[in-house]
Amino acid sequence: MSETGDLLSTLPPDLSDDQVAALLQRHYGLSGSLKRLTSERDLNLRLETGGGRFVVKLANRAEPRAVTDFQTAALLHLEGKGLPVPRVMRSLDGVTEVDTPQGLLRVLTYLKGMPLHMAPRSPAQRRAMGRMAAQISRGLQGFDHPGADHVLQWDIRQAGQLRPLLPQVPDALRGLCTETLDRFDAEVFPRLADCRWQVVHNDLNPHNVLVDEAEPDRISGVLDFGDMVRTPLVCDLGVAASYQIDPDKPLESLVDFAAAYHATLPLQPTELALVADLTAARMLTTICITAWRAAKYPDNAPYILRNFPLARDGLLALAALPRNAVHKALVRACPME
Repeated sequence: MSETGDLLSTLPPDLSDDQVAALLQRHYGLSGSLKRLTSERDLNLRLETGGGRFVVKLANRAEPRAVTDFQTAALLHLEGKGLPVPRVMRSLDGVTEVDTPQGLLRVLTYLKGMPLHMAPRSPAQRRAMGRMAAQISRGLQGFDHPGADHVLQWDIRQAGQLRPLLPQVPDALRGLCTETLDRFDAEVFPRLADCRWQVVHNDLNPHNVLVDEAEPDRISGVLDFGDMVRTPLVCDLGVAASYQIDPDKPLESLVDFAAAYHATLPLQPTELALVADLTAARMLTTICITAWRAAKYPDNAPYILRNFPLARDGLLALAALPRNAVHKALVRACPME
């Protein structure tokens, strides 16, 4: 588990605000007030200037340069496609990434909106998320990069590597997580080779999506391309869907989301058959990694565990549904041409 062993075990860069301000002035000619933003691996700050707001990112020193360049190249690929994603700022020297002794420095435009996790939820918003997930993946079609095939433990296809983390899962969930992982290894993973593969966002969780504060059913921004990877396209649907499951209406919410995605970017029969299991596998991934990291970094546990309750409740709700009934409902809602 190289990703878990290296990146997820390395703390973000440790710089003072004055040090960051000096780097920004030297390389970008930017100055203003800085506010620290939460992040799992990198040092992220919001910069407020007279000319607007920006996000300043210093990459984790354990992250390979090719991976960071991969993220930048993807945002450049998406420029001009009409998607609500950050734009990469150029430095005074005209480059999009600046090497510094403290880490790789980037500056992105700041997107306005309310974080999805703070907004009221609705079926219309869920369908909008399904469409947006599909639009982002469609926008990334044809994009490739040498860093796209890096090993990332948050990539659902790597779920089989989670077994060493199962002892960190709460006792009440460990049995279900083990069963979910067993099914993934036996029935899901072998079928991924038959799916379409491409670069995907891979982390459309409610902290990485913005909505219009006056119209919360409208998606106004998609953030944080740090977990991008080349993987089966349908894995990205599973990631996004895992955060849209209503535990009180698990079947209805899963079908609603998948149908909106399918209407924008049609799924193939093999992919559709894996939607429910991949959604559960992402919930399993969230539970295992966050439980392990919270035990390792108790001071940062509230941030690390922010998506744990949603994953726990969603996995329990999906597990209670008859698998055959779920597949039939998905097939009815997502007709093939």
